[in-house]
Amino acid sequence: MKTLAPGLLLAMPQLGDPNFHRSVVLMIEHGETGSMGLVINRGAPLTLGELARGQSMKIASERTQQSVFVGGPVEPHRGFILHDVEGIAEKHTVLPGLFLSVTLDALGPLLENPTANLRFCLGYAGWGPKQLEGEMATGSWLFAEASAQAILEGNPAQLWEETLKGMGVDPAMLMVGRGLH
Repeated sequence: MKTLAPGLLLAMPQLGDPNFHRSVVLMIEHGETGSMGLVINRGAPLTLGELARGQSMKIASERTQQSVFVGGPVEPHRGFILHDVEGIAEKHTVLPGLFLSVTLDALGPLLENPTANLRFCLGYAGWGPKQLEGEMATGSWLFAEASAQAILEGNPAQLWEETLKGMGVDPAMLMVGRGLH
């Protein structure tokens, strides 16, 4: 089975689920037992400054207005931090130069570091065994290669469209279809 992690999944119009309209999902895990990813381009009505205040944490002034992201509909109160800091003890390497941390111990130093690139997501997207493969077979998702730079430094509002254009796909030409048969 070809793994989709790490990689990006781009929601296609036929997906029809408003939770994922024009979403870009960074796949973290994909295997026989199911799949897990983080929506990385949907801002939440919360800033990192508000999050830091709510957790009584210090934050670099450059970060206070940075958006928190809705990582997906599953466990929406659980936090996931995508970042580029090698020196964080608790981290999982997703891609070269891109790490995932999930603890408050990791969040504190990252919020205080004004030079770290980070994206904080609440919740995640999850699929049961073979569920994602079924959705892909109907054309609901398009796979793209992932890069740390696009994930951490790209404009989240443009990520879906820019990723498609980078693949040679004109987003205006996409229409609902029946997928592959």
